[in-house]
Amino acid sequence: MVLKQLSIFVENRPGAIAEPLGVLLEAGVNAVAFTVADTTDFGIIRMIVDDTDKAVRGLKNSGFTVNVSDVLGLTLEDKPGAFYHALKELSDANVNIEYSYAFCGPKTGEVTAVLRVPDINSVEFILK
Repeated sequence: MVLKQLSIFVENRPGAIAEPLGVLLEAGVNAVAFTVADTTDFGIIRMIVDDTDKAVRGLKNSGFTVNVSDVLGLTLEDKPGAFYHALKELSDANVNIEYSYAFCGPKTGEVTAVLRVPDINSVEFILK
């Protein structure tokens, strides 16, 4: 499934990760998946939220630089080897994965892997 991902650019300093989350709290938006990549001077917070439009409005109004992109949400059984087998299929099909992170969904026994891939439609076809 296609998910909307927010990428929020922040300085690499104490409190920088909490600030956009405070904006989401005030807007009544829930972050359901979250990861941070950093360099010496800045970081990129990537997240999936329950209301993308409301989150973007609130973050931009608070001065944050935000980008919205499509990523693949791959729901898997929460058992050993499930993610490996999906990644192996993509590797065999020569699909490059730019980055990935995962979160537990509302259903017990499932996990959703978030994949940034060049062509979501092709990857969904490969994995069916």
